[in-house]
Amino acid sequence: MAVTILLSLFGCKTSDDPSTWSAKQIDAWFEKAEWLNGWQVEPDATTNRKAFAISYFKQKDRWDKAFKFLKETDLENMGLSRVDIDGNNVYALPSEYMSKDEDVARFEAHEKYADIQYVIAGKELIGVTPMSELDEITEPYNAANDIVFMTVKTHKECPANPQKVFLFFPEDIHRPGLKDGENSPVKKLVIKVKLD
Repeated sequence: MAVTILLSLFGCKTSDDPSTWSAKQIDAWFEKAEWLNGWQVEPDATTNRKAFAISYFKQKDRWDKAFKFLKETDLENMGLSRVDIDGNNVYALPSEYMSKDEDVARFEAHEKYADIQYVIAGKELIGVTPMSELDEITEPYNAANDIVFMTVKTHKECPANPQKVFLFFPEDIHRPGLKDGENSPVKKLVIKVKLD
């Protein structure tokens, strides 16, 4: 009886605090992909799974609203105006542009918001690297736009297309909008998720 009580108090249930999880527990949660709420897309391999798990459990309501919006909205036919999903806590920024040359596309990072970046139509490359690869700040942090621009020592370039979604956190430097081959039209959605 005492053993049963102890097990029920301290036992086998996984903690709801992912900061205490092993890499194996984080991978199992991430790969189960229940957090996508049925949206059929592949998260890019560059996703910082631990940062995402911690943020998801801390602000589950915000993340769930974001993924519900992505699943239920006719993204191909949506306009290009900001959409407030949950006021300033979660909002969508659709855009259309020509993918950029390397000398125009810039590396960036954010402090207050995570990015969900999804190419609705077209294709581009997104450069990705951890904050440890920061080389030089080229434009100081702008609090109003929650953005800082920089150069990096090394990075990998990842193809972005309608089959993939990218998640970026403050420790993830990224360079979106780079041409994949030649300059081509892209329709893209960035959903900003507040991280307070």
